[in-house]
Amino acid sequence: MNMITNNENKVALVSGANTGVGFQIAKALAENGYIVYVGSRDLQKGRAAVAEMGTSVKAIQLDITDNESIRTAVETIETEHGYLTLLVNNAAISHAGKSGRTMKEILNSQRASIVPIDELKTVWDTNVFGTLALTQASLPLLHKAPAARIVTVSSALGSLTINANPENPYRVHFDAVYGASKTALNGIFLSLAIELEKTNIKVHLVSPGFTATALNNFEGTDSVEEGSKEPIRVALAEDLPTGSFTGPVNFSRQGSLLPW
Repeated sequence: MNMITNNENKVALVSGANTGVGFQIAKALAENGYIVYVGSRDLQKGRAAVAEMGTSVKAIQLDITDNESIRTAVETIETEHGYLTLLVNNAAISHAGKSGRTMKEILNSQRASIVPIDELKTVWDTNVFGTLALTQASLPLLHKAPAARIVTVSSALGSLTINANPENPYRVHFDAVYGASKTALNGIFLSLAIELEKTNIKVHLVSPGFTATALNNFEGTDSVEEGSKEPIRVALAEDLPTGSFTGPVNFSRQGSLLPW
């Protein structure tokens, strides 16, 4: 295989890319010369998103909780390019209960003492198991690129160190469903980073700012553009050490290491 020497030959797959942070990441990658596959559970929504992004982007149907959907998406990329330079794991859900509730109502219902186990399993099925399933399926294509990266969108809400600090005013929002799913995600991807550290694949975790997206009923304090800055920085950076976990400093500046 020829060595890849410029961005025009870099191929990225972004899950959950038809809206929110995923959309912003996909758009930034395309603007920086990547060929970008915009993963979307609903292909029509993916196509509508692609229409706003310009060239070198392609909508692809991708439901990370559906093994057949994952297999088909990966096979499409393999057929069309033969390798994958960058996988961005962005797809996530915040709850599995009824819609229309405020973020506070959702978090209150997701306390460890009362959350229905089925709801917890549904969220973890996407955020943890689906994310790993897509990653496992993508690894053969990532190994075929000279230098590949996996960037997984996590959350500072998943940090045990931050949430164990009594002075952290946000620790009351560390729920068993969404927050702890990001803790589990961090653990699995740190494990993967250690496993792959002598290979061509680097693994990074990144927390957006508290972004107003569908995840939090659009109650976040940052615009999606502002909140996407750190994930975009990490998605484009090729010199970060593998196993990094970064996020905005005090949700305002970029690039601080976050504690596990």
